[in-house]
Amino acid sequence: MKINKKVIANLTKCYSVAPLKYKGTNCFLVAAEKVDRCILFDLEGNEIETVWNEPGGVMSMVQVPGTNGQFLATHKFYSPNDSKQAKIVIVTPGTDGRWSVKTLVNLPHVHRFDLIKRNGNIYLIACTLKSGHEYKDDWSSPGKVYAAKLPNDLSKFNEEFQLELKVIKDGMLKNHGYYKVMEDGVETAVISSEIGVFQFVPPEVEGVEWEIKQLINTPSSDAVLVDIDNDGEMELAVLAPFHGETVRIYKKIEGTYKEMYAHHEPVEFTHALYGGDLCGKPSIVVGHRQGEKSLFALTYNIEKGKIECENIDTGCGPANVYHYVKDHKDIIIATNREIDEVAMYTIEP
Repeated sequence: MKINKKVIANLTKCYSVAPLKYKGTNCFLVAAEKVDRCILFDLEGNEIETVWNEPGGVMSMVQVPGTNGQFLATHKFYSPNDSKQAKIVIVTPGTDGRWSVKTLVNLPHVHRFDLIKRNGNIYLIACTLKSGHEYKDDWSSPGKVYAAKLPNDLSKFNEEFQLELKVIKDGMLKNHGYYKVMEDGVETAVISSEIGVFQFVPPEVEGVEWEIKQLINTPSSDAVLVDIDNDGEMELAVLAPFHGETVRIYKKIEGTYKEMYAHHEPVEFTHALYGGDLCGKPSIVVGHRQGEKSLFALTYNIEKGKIECENIDTGCGPANVYHYVKDHKDIIIATNREIDEVAMYTIEP
């Protein structure tokens, strides 16, 4: 691969990155884990404006479908040990150029969330890393997964009137990983925890329970389903355990996931993950935040019948990545948290 790197911003402990369609234009957002800005960029990597200056603590951002730039975001999740005040907020662009921020729901320790669409309904699915703590590194209260149908009108919600959530799964120790995966034409959620990796399928009709399938019981930090070997069935790529150092790919054989690949060396504090096409090939992109702090891509060599690894960057320490294609070129935006750097990687075969 031919890789061109461009640093587009410096942002203290930059963390979350997400697409946003605003004023008819495709853009993306970057926000900080600590107290710092949320920045809106165009697809060229140019800064458009500051959405907010604080409070930060942003783990996830998701556009409300069908809106002109309205999105949801987590606020005040500063770390696993400083997340009691975490919440999900509604962020709406105003005609005066200012963005309003209102509370959708206070949800202590909320780490990942998303909006899942099925048959005309939009569901909020929210994952708490834990359910409480009394001291540093207290994991005695496992996290949960919550869900609710998202109303069409969000203008009524605020600190006093909040969206009611329902617990759809509890006992999720170190409930860290989330990835939206399309399967059989349905948006699903792949959620990773100490008790394994689960796939959550939203109700086919409102009022029906979510379908929850356990894919593996291995303690996992993050996971994604992608057809890496192009055989028509998706493989499961897993970073393990919580903030761990292993990268493995599992292949479904007779209904059970069996290991087909283990990365050749430990990669400390795995965190960033992308699964999908890269330069026309099914790929898995992984970033880790300690040790060599690298970003690399895994692809399947059909002729050799094996997974191959290609380095994208080293010494960067990515927290998250976002991929898109512009002018027939693949672009990865990485929030290189460990060096306070937002980077754009333009990648060609």
